[in-house]
Amino acid sequence: MEIFMKDTNCGYCVGGEPLAKFGIKICDLDVSQLILFKEQSKPGRCIVAYKDHVSEIVDISEEERNRFFADVTRAAKAIHAAFHPDKLNYGAYGDTGCHLHFHLVPKYNGGDEWGGVFQMNPDKKYLSDAEYEEMIEKIKACL
Repeated sequence: MEIFMKDTNCGYCVGGEPLAKFGIKICDLDVSQLILFKEQSKPGRCIVAYKDHVSEIVDISEEERNRFFADVTRAAKAIHAAFHPDKLNYGAYGDTGCHLHFHLVPKYNGGDEWGGVFQMNPDKKYLSDAEYEEMIEKIKACL
């Protein structure tokens, strides 16, 4: 089993203020963490971030990859149950922030960016702390 280091500059690794710039941790999953993306122009948008600081899906074992995708699937099912999107888009980027993670972006027919690629951060809609908490509880109830 390989042991990976944490990156002290990575919000997924250290949480706290670096994570708070873009997300709120919902909970730990099997081999990852589920994070609510603060920009909520697509209600229910979340991130599933792998537990260790690795850049590529090929950097982890087949067993870990299967467990990671099981976490992505679990989160996707919860988002579908909680927010009923018409489609869930999945994005795996990280050119500059090289931590293995997937964006789970609910899309709604006729809604923002339907039929196109989602923006990384459209910077359109932020919620109050109470609204974030309500959304987090809704997701947790569906996990």
